Order: sequence, then C-alpha cells, then structure tokens
Amino acid sequence: MSEERPTEALPVRHHERPEEAGAHQGAYEHRRAGRFWSARRFPAALVAAVVLGASGLLLYDVVSVRADRPAMYWRRWLARELARTQFDSTAALTGGAIAMAVGVWLIWLALTPGLRAVLSMRRSVPDVRAGLDRDAAALVLRDRAMEVPGIQSVKVRMKRHKAKARAQSHFRPLDDVRGDLEEALALGVRDLGLARPPSVTVKVRRPAKKG
Repeated sequence: MSEERPTEALPVRHHERPEEAGAHQGAYEHRRAGRFWSARRFPAALVAAVVLGASGLLLYDVVSVRADRPAMYWRRWLARELARTQFDSTAALTGGAIAMAVGVWLIWLALTPGLRAVLSMRRSVPDVRAGLDRDAAALVLRDRAMEVPGIQSVKVRMKRHKAKARAQSHFRPLDDVRGDLEEALALGVRDLGLARPPSVTVKVRRPAKKG
C-alpha cells in the first residue's frame, strides 16, 4: 500500500491583467524621452586644470608680496603692458575675440546635451531609459532595405531627424522599387522604437554601366 504524501501549499501570486499592464505602459509613454547628456570629461578637466593652475600661481604671488617679497616677473610685466596698451589696438581686439570665442564654446558645451550619435528610445517602463546608436540604427535599416526585391546595394545615413537611403536597383521599375523601399524603411523606423522617429528620404537609381 502506498502512503499518501502531504501536499504543500504553493504561494499564490497575483499578476496584473494584460489590459491593466498595457494601460500602465500606455500611460507612461507620454513621458518625454530627453536626450542623453555627455559627461564632457575632457573640457571639464581642461577648464579645471587651467583655473586651478592660475589660481594657485596668483595666490602664491599674493602671499609672496604680503611677505615683503617682490612680485613675480609675469605680474610686473603684465601690469606694465596693461598700463601702456591701448585697448582698441589689433592685439587687444584679437585677444578679446579669442577669449569670447572660448567662453561661448564653453557655454555651448554646458547647455547642450551632446552625444548626438545616441538616439533616445521611447520610455514605456518607469526609471528605465534606453538609447540606440545611429550607426546601429542605420545598419538595421540597411538590412531591411536589402530585403526589398530589386535592390542591388544600398547606403543608409542616419541622423537625428532624417534617414537617407541611396539604393541601386538592377531590375524592376524604379518607381515600384522606390515605393517598396519607402514602405520597408518606414516599418523599420517604426520598429526601432525611437522617441522621435526620423523622416525617411529614398533615392533609387540604376547602377552605372561598365565600359
């Protein structure tokens, strides 16, 4: 006779209904997917090094003067030059223009996100952000384009707001190939899941005849 084994009670797990999960996901998709910000390590390190070096040198010279020592040569030379230099001269205007250009460049770096090669994807899950490299997106679209009948070769350039495809077709009418290629690339762009899907521009021509 076989003995009956006691059955263990399994924990009951509560799952969301598919329609509830879809509602939550759809409700989150309206959140704006901003661009990724670059760390800008090299400009930041360069500015920090220049500011630290200049501040340290100036502080050392001020402390030396307070200790009844003569000022450093560079500060005496700078004071003499500033005393006798006219600020409307070519050298002064050129130096000011260079300094202004560097300042504008640093301000532009501080206010712009950078990382133009990374395309932001739609945000459907809270606290999760995803990006797609432009070269990878162009490669995916190129593979989609090569599936179109009549396409011999194709080059795809992916930008933030536009995708350009230049294709060569060795058979089929060009208008038919162009229409199928536009449709295939439109579906490919949609499947990429980008937050801002780029517009698609297609150019199709025959390959150059040899000889």
